[in-house]
Amino acid sequence: MPSHATEEPEFQVVREFAGIELRQYAAYTVAEVVVAGPAGEAGNQAFPILAGYIFGKNKGERKFAMTAPVTQAAVPVKLEMTAPVTQTAAPGGFLVQFVLPRGVTVATAPEPLDARVQLREVLPSQVAVIRYSGFWSQSNYDDHLARLQAALRAADLAWTGEAVYSRYNAPFTPWFMRRNEIWLHLAAAR
Repeated sequence: MPSHATEEPEFQVVREFAGIELRQYAAYTVAEVVVAGPAGEAGNQAFPILAGYIFGKNKGERKFAMTAPVTQAAVPVKLEMTAPVTQTAAPGGFLVQFVLPRGVTVATAPEPLDARVQLREVLPSQVAVIRYSGFWSQSNYDDHLARLQAALRAADLAWTGEAVYSRYNAPFTPWFMRRNEIWLHLAAAR
């Protein structure tokens, strides 16, 4: 696992090809919320809700360090590798997640005071990842998602569920230093 200043979920790179990494992620816990969107605004809509939880708006007023990434995926999200999502949202919304620090589980995390915030364990999974810099734009996202999908097709690898947009930096980070990723969960081998 690479060393990062901001904590990330534990993973190992199992293969690299065509600018893509295949990563094996260990289990981790998230705080999540469903927001209306659109995609370019979903993170801003979700941030104050989720930040409230990790900065003490929970039973016990426990505070957590900020971790990375903040993930975002379209609803409905296919989550075969995780426990069921307990929230419902109309299609067209976005599921936004904050990763909680290592060692925090659903059983040990404090209960959110805001009913929109849900806690969930994400089970171990293998993810295909493309990394790029820049601010959010639909065209930048679409271009990199198409590259990721083409590379997986060329490698004869199938994915499942919605693409996950993952951002790693604070809003004040210059565009050229920003780390963005798109994740596709790999389908289990048959």
